[in-house]
Amino acid sequence: MTGEQHVRDWIDGWTVSRGAAPPLVEPWGYTIYVGLAEQVGRHVFGATGDGVREDDVRKVAGAVTGRGTHLKVFAERERVLPWLGAGWEPYGADDFLMTTGLGPAPAPDTPAGYRLHTWTRSGVTRVLLTDADGSFAARGQVAPTGASAVVDQIETSPEHRRKGLGSVVMRTLHAAAYAQGAVRGVLACTPEGRLLYESLGWEIVAPLTNAKYVGGAVD
Repeated sequence: MTGEQHVRDWIDGWTVSRGAAPPLVEPWGYTIYVGLAEQVGRHVFGATGDGVREDDVRKVAGAVTGRGTHLKVFAERERVLPWLGAGWEPYGADDFLMTTGLGPAPAPDTPAGYRLHTWTRSGVTRVLLTDADGSFAARGQVAPTGASAVVDQIETSPEHRRKGLGSVVMRTLHAAAYAQGAVRGVLACTPEGRLLYESLGWEIVAPLTNAKYVGGAVD
């Protein structure tokens, strides 16, 4: 599959996972209305790596006037940031788009002292791990859209890290997506998450640069 196809897979699953509006197809990629005060919408470029065109990024970034618009560009940060212009604030660092194949696998064992909870609503399967007291330990969700599925919002509480909980969440989500017909997974991640995902067989598709429009200085 091409990088552009992985981007489309990610967009389709992410919008389902987050309850965002269906993507609007643009000449350079996609516009998605998210509907949050801190993220009204996002422009996601369809190309990856060397396929990302400076002219496209400059044109799209230069046309934005509303605060709360985000850009997602699948290219190296040092290339992209000089193209954005005034009013844009980068966030995250060295993020990535990743993918993996999905197949049948045994359900992971839940570590002693924890309880696993799963449920599915509107096509999105959520996994929650709680400790012996019922407190939050880890979570994640997956949104299958046909042959692909987007893994999203993976989180482990700081006091429960390095206990294998992230792996339990991911393997449970893998199984749930495969059971719903998905044969490949896609996700966007931070450098910290990359270590977990690579240990589970995920591979990098492209770097990801994030920025949001904050406008000019306010007197």
